[in-house]
Amino acid sequence: MHLPSRSRVTLTAATAACLVAGLLAGPASATSPQAHTPGLDFLGEATIAAGATFQGTVVGGLSSMTYDEQRDVYYAISDDQGGTFTSTSTPARFYTLRVNVSDGSLDAGDVTVLDVTTLLGADGKPFPGRSLDPEGLTLTRDHTLIATSEGIPPTIAPFVREFDLSGHQLRELPVPGAFMPNAGGTHGVRFNLGFESAAVARGGQFLFVGAENALAQDGPAAGVTTGSPARLLRYHDGQVDRQYVYETDPVVAPSSIFTVNGLVELLPLNNQFLLAMERSFSVGVGNDIRIYRVALPGATDVNGVDDLHSVDPLRPAEKTLLLNLKGLGLTLDNLEGMTLGPRLPDGRQSLLLVSDNNFSPGQVSQFLLFALD
Repeated sequence: MHLPSRSRVTLTAATAACLVAGLLAGPASATSPQAHTPGLDFLGEATIAAGATFQGTVVGGLSSMTYDEQRDVYYAISDDQGGTFTSTSTPARFYTLRVNVSDGSLDAGDVTVLDVTTLLGADGKPFPGRSLDPEGLTLTRDHTLIATSEGIPPTIAPFVREFDLSGHQLRELPVPGAFMPNAGGTHGVRFNLGFESAAVARGGQFLFVGAENALAQDGPAAGVTTGSPARLLRYHDGQVDRQYVYETDPVVAPSSIFTVNGLVELLPLNNQFLLAMERSFSVGVGNDIRIYRVALPGATDVNGVDDLHSVDPLRPAEKTLLLNLKGLGLTLDNLEGMTLGPRLPDGRQSLLLVSDNNFSPGQVSQFLLFALD
């Protein structure tokens, strides 16, 4: 396919310098050097066609991705819900991908599917269909994977679980009771708006998990005139030790059929600063994708709180817009995954995005490459 020419999006000096200082130098410091104004370069696009197959599975629904530096491969989870969107015999799974950025760009043919791995529950068997909704995926410093499930309210709770690279479940991490849905829809995660992201900073000791929108008791889902107070969980040694509030943007455009906006991915740069990706979609309008820098210092810790209305004052995490992808001039798919990749030939840090094509005949799995300068 024809790829757009390389374009450059320049960040403001303050936010960009803080972003790159956190990424390259570790924990942020008030005295971090700000020698130049860095930028975020778009370096190309590649796609996997709708309906593409690999070893008897349909490659799609790629809702999160993580990079394995030791093997120079990516792992991308499919949100197929154990065959709900394809064959009922197709289990929940993740794919191993090779993404060739050795020339400093991403072009047609640069993404290759190498393997598919079935996720296995504590009983060693594939998950039954409609027993989970896998969304988030991250590689830990122990070289294991953390996968999240949104759950399927009201009967199936969300989860955060650890797997080895062969797909076997190792353990289940505790999820606070505030996230447990009830039959009346007045408590816990909302349908299709639960745990969407999971991420560990490289070499970091904390796991971050984010909900796409507010819990039912915490506030409204995002609408055209209002955002939504989504929760971020921080795990340490397998336990939740902090919770923060991330206020999403409102839905970008109205639609009489369907609209949504939510937090779809987190990417820690260190233990205090993260990247966040929001995706707004409206039928008849399409997708609007934005990347934010998120600062946790000063945000209220709401761990142990069942209902945010009981917290006063409540200070959410601070967020600063880094990039609105509509400025790239691309047709954006349902981008939901984001991860740091290898160093590029010029020494800059690569950032890769991937889309969940919803297993729709009209949607590709879209990969976008950026460089953090």
